[in-house]
This record gives sequence, structure tokens and C-alpha cells, in this order.
Amino acid sequence: MPAITEPKLISGNANLTLAKSIARRMSMHRGMSVNLVDARVERFNDQEIFVEVYENVRGEDMYVIQPTSNPANDNLMELLIIADALRRSSADRITAVIPYFGYARQDRRAKARTPISAKLVANLLTRAGIDRVLTLDLHAAQIQGFFDIPVDNLYASPVFALDIEHHFKGQMDDLMIVSPDVGGVARARELAKRINAPLSIVDKRREKAGEIAEMTVIGNVAGKKCIIVDDICDTAGTLCKAAEVLIENGALEVHSYITHGVLSGPAVERVSKSVMKSLVITDSIEPTEAVKACKNIRIVPTAPMFAQAILNIWNGTSVSSLFETDTLVPIYEGMYQRG
Repeated sequence: MPAITEPKLISGNANLTLAKSIARRMSMHRGMSVNLVDARVERFNDQEIFVEVYENVRGEDMYVIQPTSNPANDNLMELLIIADALRRSSADRITAVIPYFGYARQDRRAKARTPISAKLVANLLTRAGIDRVLTLDLHAAQIQGFFDIPVDNLYASPVFALDIEHHFKGQMDDLMIVSPDVGGVARARELAKRINAPLSIVDKRREKAGEIAEMTVIGNVAGKKCIIVDDICDTAGTLCKAAEVLIENGALEVHSYITHGVLSGPAVERVSKSVMKSLVITDSIEPTEAVKACKNIRIVPTAPMFAQAILNIWNGTSVSSLFETDTLVPIYEGMYQRG
């Protein structure tokens, strides 16, 4: 059943640039101005977070745009407090738009006496009054099952497929998709299918956390332009090492497509000095000035996809239609031409 009220967007401080881009994109689709709800999200001197919403949101369909990226705890608390403010202001429905879902890597008990923090975060979001979650490339798909509310998990692979077809036009037969570890094979295979490319794996073995003892390439990458696919790039150590191993095994070039560019610590410096020709990330996390200045890092926008997903949720139409590359071609409006 079509919605009566208009969708309303509100944002925390985690990625205001993306929130404004989503609002602009929705304005284009709606043929009317869509702005972020006027609010202040500030900190007191003791760093407590305070939220005040200046507009009436009673009965409204609200979308809170807030990745829980670094600083993860601050951004998560902002999201929870905004949700509480909206719920106490009688908003009809609150959807948390979380482009990067922090704590997702803590999705199971890998050792005794450790937490499952992703489940705790799911509980916090639900108890704060959030009715629905929209996110992008969850680190583990089963995290959707941690929630007792609907979770729409978008995928970057259709957008990456468009980008690859555009930037490697006439070279598609030379491409090889590479998973940087055995655990990421399903994600890499998904992209390989979309562009009809073969798949290879870099098998890594660790002697202890943070230190890679050995890397082995499974598959013949000689003479190929390799594209490493993963969901998160944190310190970039594994990624840069995998690129070196691929070149040593005869790869002509190495490129990487990573959904979430966490890029903490020495990551940007490592990428800039790496044998990788390019690292492509999305803007799910607000890029730092160092990331923007790095010559071999390129950022793909997610605002068109998120704007359409929000409109589909608001309209009660299919979000899974955005899993198809062909659906995204008109959404990205001339950015990528096919054929």
C-alpha cells in the first residue's frame, strides 16, 4: 500500500557528506526538495551526546543515516540517542540506514569467554526503538538473524560490476577475480559470475593474530589482471601482501574492490606504496583527507543505491531488485554506460 507521508531523513555526524548526497538523489527521484531534518547532534564538555530535533516528526517515516565507523562507540551512541529522540517524538517508523555496520567482525565466539558483540549491538538498536535496518555488505550475512526486525542488506557487487565493465572495457577476457582468503570466496564468486570472469583464491595462514606466516595462490593468475574483492580493508596489510604474492605468481596487474574502506593506522601509506594499481572503495565510511589525496584510491558513490532503497522501503516495493546490475544502470544515470 503506498505511503501517505513523505520519507524524512536525519543524520548523525558519522557521514554527513553521504547523508546529503542521499537527500540530493532523492530530490531528483521525487521531483521535489528532500532535505535532512533540522536537528543538532552535539557533545557536552564531558563528551555526553545530546540530540535535539527541531522539526515535528509525529507520525513520520524516519530514516536515520549513520554508519557506525570510527569512532565506533561515539557513532553508535549517536544512532541510539537519535532513535530514542524520534521514538519519544512519536515518529511512526524509524529505519536505521547503517552503510557500515560496526562490530560486525565480532559475529561469533572464536575463543572461550569472548563476546558476540554484533548480537549485542543488534539488541541495542532494537531496544532503542528502531523498526528496520538498511545496511551494505554485512561482514557476515547471518548477522541479519541477530535482529527480530527486518534487515535489508544491500550488496556492492552490482555497482562494482558496472565500474569494472566501464574501466576495463575491452579487457574483460584478461580479468581474474581473487578472494584474499578462503572465507571470502562466496563474495568473490558472486562478482566473478556477474562479469563472467574466472576465480582464484589467496590462502593465508597465520601463526598468531595480525601476523601472516604464509600466502599461497590457488589458481593460475599468470598473464591476468587480478581484481581482489573483499568487504573490509582495515590496516591493508593482508591486501598489500596478497597483491605482492599475485605479482610474484605472474599477474600483470592487481586492482582491489573493497566495500568498506576503514583504512586505519598505516593503511593509506601502505596502499600508496603497494604494487596495486588501484584500490576502489565505496563512500560507506566518510573518507579522510589522506584517503582523498591518495592517487591510487578511488571512491565509488553509494548514494544512488541507498536513495532508491529508501524510496523502495517507503513505497513498500522490492529492495532486492537493487541486487541486479541492470536495475542500477538507470539509477547511476550515465555514470556507467554498458555495451
